[in-house]
Amino acid sequence: MKKKIIHYRENKDIRIDKYLMTELTEISRTVIQNLINEKYILVNNLPIKSNYKLKKNDEINIIFRPEEELDIKKQDIPLNIVYEDEDLLIVNKEKGMVVHPAVGHRDGTLVNALMFRSEKLSSINGIIRPGIVHRIDKDTSGLLIVAKNDKTHVKLSEMISKKEIKRKYYALVHGVIKHDYGTIDAPIARNPRERKEMAIIDDGKCAITHFRVIKRYNKYTLIECELETGRTHQIRVHMKYIKFPLVGDLVYGPKKTLDTSGQMLHSKSLEFMHPISGKAIHINTELPKYFEEILDILR
Repeated sequence: MKKKIIHYRENKDIRIDKYLMTELTEISRTVIQNLINEKYILVNNLPIKSNYKLKKNDEINIIFRPEEELDIKKQDIPLNIVYEDEDLLIVNKEKGMVVHPAVGHRDGTLVNALMFRSEKLSSINGIIRPGIVHRIDKDTSGLLIVAKNDKTHVKLSEMISKKEIKRKYYALVHGVIKHDYGTIDAPIARNPRERKEMAIIDDGKCAITHFRVIKRYNKYTLIECELETGRTHQIRVHMKYIKFPLVGDLVYGPKKTLDTSGQMLHSKSLEFMHPISGKAIHINTELPKYFEEILDILR
């Protein structure tokens, strides 16, 4: 990993995150604070908090995570844009597309395509996540909001936090759910036994998913899920928790499943008030071809 050492020579005390914004212009304050919290930034070889005030002759050690070193390429990749204005756009992401570059996925991502298409993208989430306000998994298809400027990004993040953006998904699960409606309220956190997975953990973050049955099949159920919170893998983990795992989910579901190349989960609709204009926006998509083909088989 790349490292950088900065010796602070000023006579005035200043917050380290504010100071580093002027030294690391390619990285946002949020990313800097994350690096501090994850102990990638040390002062005099000791971990500090983002509100630490630098003193003359302090030595700042910065370790860049591998993904921060990525050279993000602009790539001419077709995107299905279902809404766009000066402040934001909404893309209907295809199944199999990674949202942003990371180690192992340096190109072919949604961000690579967005950077080719638009010069205007918010910078709050750093150089590898320009415009990305919220994410969906590689094998989850459907709607995703992209911010074109930092003001819009901040407002959208606040709206998500305040549950002012309605997000509905369609999912196909194993088993026949008898109840027409249900709510799953179970906290989610990183699985301590498997760091790449999430799990229901008592002291995890609050996670709430509402669902209703759309159609029952022999051994399967098509449901609509509405997210009240937006935790990583939330629907996948919650449906596993109530013993109706997603079809095709080899991480949280059974190994013996329908051949779907990933979980059957589609971000179908978004409803919110535009953060700048105040205009009501309601986008609803058709189920993608891969989803309909599986449903045709079940019919």
